[in-house]
Amino acid sequence: MKHFNFLFILFLFIGFSKVKSQENAFLGTDNPAKCENIKEGKFLRVGYPVTEWVMTVKDNIQTEYYNDGKDYVKSRLEFVDDCHYKVIITAKSDENYPVKLGETVLNEITETDRNFIKLKSEYNNKTFDVILNKIEGNN
Repeated sequence: MKHFNFLFILFLFIGFSKVKSQENAFLGTDNPAKCENIKEGKFLRVGYPVTEWVMTVKDNIQTEYYNDGKDYVKSRLEFVDDCHYKVIITAKSDENYPVKLGETVLNEITETDRNFIKLKSEYNNKTFDVILNKIEGNN
């Protein structure tokens, strides 16, 4: 169990360290934010190679692919309002991956700029920022 906790903490640390490089993706901001951009499409996480992480969203189902697409975490999205939503873990390919089925991540879209979406995510009482680049889907 300590090994999995270490991996999860390492994952979060890498995420925090990449936030600074993610901030450079925004040249301006949409006013108001185009929160609907998260509802369907294919997304990359800014600062991560495509072999490390890709996400698709369709019909309120979010699938995150990692390990060069060999593994995934599937979730159901429940929108509280246009810019706030819950991500409820429903399936995963690797039983050792540190999220549990039924766990919830709370996301808030804080700003958008063209195809970029900045999220504030809360998971396990920790909050972190993520910037996504929408590479496919309607804008």
